[in-house]
Amino acid sequence: MDDEPSVNISGGEAGGGEFANVAADVDTRAAGVVAELGDVYWEKTYGGRDAFECLVRTVLSQNTSDVASQPAHDALMARYGSSGSDDLAGALRDAHQDELAETISSAGLYNQKSETLIRLAGRICDGYGGEDDFDDFVREGDPDEVRAALLDMKGVGPKTADCVLLFAGGKSGVFPVDTHVHRIARRMGLAAPDADHEEVRAALEESVPADACGFGHTAMIQFGRDYCTARKPACLDGPEACPLYDHCDRVGVDELAESVVDPADAD
Repeated sequence: MDDEPSVNISGGEAGGGEFANVAADVDTRAAGVVAELGDVYWEKTYGGRDAFECLVRTVLSQNTSDVASQPAHDALMARYGSSGSDDLAGALRDAHQDELAETISSAGLYNQKSETLIRLAGRICDGYGGEDDFDDFVREGDPDEVRAALLDMKGVGPKTADCVLLFAGGKSGVFPVDTHVHRIARRMGLAAPDADHEEVRAALEESVPADACGFGHTAMIQFGRDYCTARKPACLDGPEACPLYDHCDRVGVDELAESVVDPADAD
């Protein structure tokens, strides 16, 4: 296999994970789609990231792109990750909000996100005794209990909680749903056209093998960037333009009229 490209969402050192054949069992349509994605992208399992930093990274990525959130993460780590505090959570708990907001300004919504990060850091320090114990909780705790605890934190939604479970906890059977996954699953017919994010998550976690869910998440995001974009999916250029054409219902896509609507708005 050639070196994994860093432009792939799972690629490079930041992507972490280990190469693995994760899409072998194909007994549902969704599992077949994930298996086909395995022919396009590098199959991996995930886990091992620092839980609090993963939480920070995911909060920064909310409502923005990696292009905007990555510089904010790098600036945050440069300023607070090497401040001499016991850990990042301690440094962020004691941070001045205006300074933190300035540091992460490239991520957008920086006032809201800085307030969230300071509050979460305090919760980790006060509720878990710091990053190490929080990390142990995420990695060793029951997935349902960990998810419930994360969702109980103001500013943490289902996608953020699931990303921490996957990338830090290494939990199998977790399929985080972002805007790409939400769009593609409904467009392909893997979930109901009007399914919300939680309904899409439930449909995918039920029909994709547990060990393949993490890869399915990262691969579907990359597929959404490379082929199945919101406004101009590759299928509009013909069947040969999309590697998953034969697996897709193209709900909301009119190839003849070259028009695209949200699956929920399709006739």
